[in-house]
Amino acid sequence: MAKSYIESLLGEHEKIVLVTRQHWFMLARAIFVEIITILIIFAASIAASIAFPLFAVLIAAIGFVIFLIPILTMTVDILNWSHRQYIITNRRVIQISGIFNKNVIDSNLEKVNDVKMNQTAMGRLFGYGDIEILTASELGVNLFKRIDEPIRFKTAMMNAKESIDRGIPSEEVSMPASIPDLISRLDNLRKQGILTEEEFQQKKSELLSKL
Repeated sequence: MAKSYIESLLGEHEKIVLVTRQHWFMLARAIFVEIITILIIFAASIAASIAFPLFAVLIAAIGFVIFLIPILTMTVDILNWSHRQYIITNRRVIQISGIFNKNVIDSNLEKVNDVKMNQTAMGRLFGYGDIEILTASELGVNLFKRIDEPIRFKTAMMNAKESIDRGIPSEEVSMPASIPDLISRLDNLRKQGILTEEEFQQKKSELLSKL
């Protein structure tokens, strides 16, 4: 089976921990503007054809050409969004962009000095935020803007880095459990009598507050 582009970038014994993109909200915002533009062009073409019936064919042809512009930009936006990926492996963080010409930037986890996350109120509501990675390399800073589930991304990256720092074998590094999974595990502990109902509800509330 042919390797995907991401898999072709991986070294020996390197494994993918997490793959994410910019939040869908960023794509939806761009598409919304383009859909409004399409509707305006369509309405203007019809109105002009009614007002100037002798030039209806010419107006329709011009409107069709103009109509293609926002459709083209929408297609480009969708392709750019789908091809821009942020990947965490057990060794590094990789940023890939570009539809045909690929641009790949990676940061070795061993050289990561600090990770900053910024979430606005809107970002917390919809689940997106900015991740800033400070490294010891010449580039210094990698900024991932408005990525999906930034808390999960940061947690996965810090877990992978900690595993490297502690010398844990790379195959033991795995994707962090989601909050619903953690709540399910706590519920199993409660059913087994390891946790009391009060302890379960307290831990559950703490996890839900992080959503």
